[in-house]
Amino acid sequence: MKFYISTKGIKRLTISSSGAGKGLPETAKATTALSRRIPSRTLLPVVLVLGILLPFLFVRIAFLVLESTTACYSPLDCIGWRFFSGADTSLKLREELSRALVEANKEGNNINEEGIGSFNELVKEMTSKGQDVKAFAFKTKSMLLQMERKVQSARQRESVFWHLASHGVPKSLHCLCLKLAEEYAVNAMARSRLPPPEYVSRLADSSFLHLVLLTDNVLAASVVVSSTIQNSANPEKLVFHIVTDKKTYTPMHAWFATNPVKFAVVEVKGLHQYDWSQEANVEVKEMLEIHRIIWKQYYNNFKEENFEYDGAHTRYLEPLSPSSLSLLNHLRVYIPELFPDLNKIVFLDDDIVVQHDISSLWELDLNGKVVGAVFNSWCGGDCCPGRKYSDYLNFSHPYISSHFDHDRCAWLYGMNVFDIEAWRRTNMTATYHQWLKLNLESGLALWSPGVLPPSLLAFKGHVHPIDPSWHVAGLGYQYPEVHQETLEDAAVIHFSGPAKPWLEIGLPEVRRLWNKHVNFSNNFIRKCRIMG
Repeated sequence: MKFYISTKGIKRLTISSSGAGKGLPETAKATTALSRRIPSRTLLPVVLVLGILLPFLFVRIAFLVLESTTACYSPLDCIGWRFFSGADTSLKLREELSRALVEANKEGNNINEEGIGSFNELVKEMTSKGQDVKAFAFKTKSMLLQMERKVQSARQRESVFWHLASHGVPKSLHCLCLKLAEEYAVNAMARSRLPPPEYVSRLADSSFLHLVLLTDNVLAASVVVSSTIQNSANPEKLVFHIVTDKKTYTPMHAWFATNPVKFAVVEVKGLHQYDWSQEANVEVKEMLEIHRIIWKQYYNNFKEENFEYDGAHTRYLEPLSPSSLSLLNHLRVYIPELFPDLNKIVFLDDDIVVQHDISSLWELDLNGKVVGAVFNSWCGGDCCPGRKYSDYLNFSHPYISSHFDHDRCAWLYGMNVFDIEAWRRTNMTATYHQWLKLNLESGLALWSPGVLPPSLLAFKGHVHPIDPSWHVAGLGYQYPEVHQETLEDAAVIHFSGPAKPWLEIGLPEVRRLWNKHVNFSNNFIRKCRIMG
């Protein structure tokens, strides 16, 4: 065979073979040679077209092969598979996957098999055993359910540990009380009279603004007093009445005696210094015993809860805090007995910070009501920052459901105006005790443990709503959703909730508002390493 290529450009290609034309006439030889010529004008377009089509065909075949491997579960399934029917098989795969997911969803959450722990395990399981789409749907559901349960369990444990951390007394605060008690014993100045004799007459003078704290926390009391005086337009008109227990009386007295406040008057009094009548003593003991029984019953119910997967136990956490059994907390209903010479007071909790002048609260007209309190706080009229009645009362009990609205917002405790004269006139303390006895007779089923639930019942119809800007609460909860502008405008911010600002679990973003009123230059604060 011989190849002939023209030297004048590739215009023709002649292929000849020796002996190929033997025995043929000349005309036949010419025809054969002509038929074997391939013009370059035809060859070049063919090469270009093949260069374009071949990559497309390769990619198309690759996609179809991948789709066929996922769509075909057996050789019989692939018999009718068409070469150019990739869209149909993809649609079939989606439909089968959708049917498998719907079927898995209908089975509910009772998946008996153990869930797969990770995506890698899922891939290994599916590829090694060659399982179908239905098995994939059920195994994926089992894996997701297992993960959801683990997350729920972790959140519940975090909530429990968080509340347990809020119950302890920090070492630094314990140190502060010990140092101050020692100072009271060795330093005559720490035992000096509070208030000084020249200011005693102000303690019952109705022309002054009387503020009451019931607390056993020295550092917290100092912040309340300091922030109130610092933001007051007329601090010389303020009189603070601090009531504490016998154990905390000496350190509390030593603090305010060695750190006297300017302008204002501070009285520190221990419960052991009150001359209680026998009747009052019996009532207080009875009140505490009933609250202790309620607390114990709820504690027993809490232990029986399904800790791992039942979220209902979270409603028991906050009522089970030690504050639910605190004598000082429950003595709020005895304010008229604690201050027989006063007719009106502003009550402040020890976990609040005063940011603006609150003198105008003294002039607030309660319209004959006993309590002035905030109902709707920073979130407006469409929500209840202090939660609803249903969060405190048991509306499955017929007496509660027939007398109260479960969607009604509960008023906020922590910054309240009390008209003590109206309190005495309506005998609210006796009403409070009646509710305690009714709850005891009802098998302790009317409300949750705590100070506020029985107060909501006893003070029904005797609470006057005040402007929400006076009191913003809830800063002691894990995720407070209070806007910065709302915090700045609030006259009083309240760290209600487990995360008190003096604890390590206190939230840094709001704790700074409390820290700026702590006297970190004080010698005792530095010795006890109380850090901001």
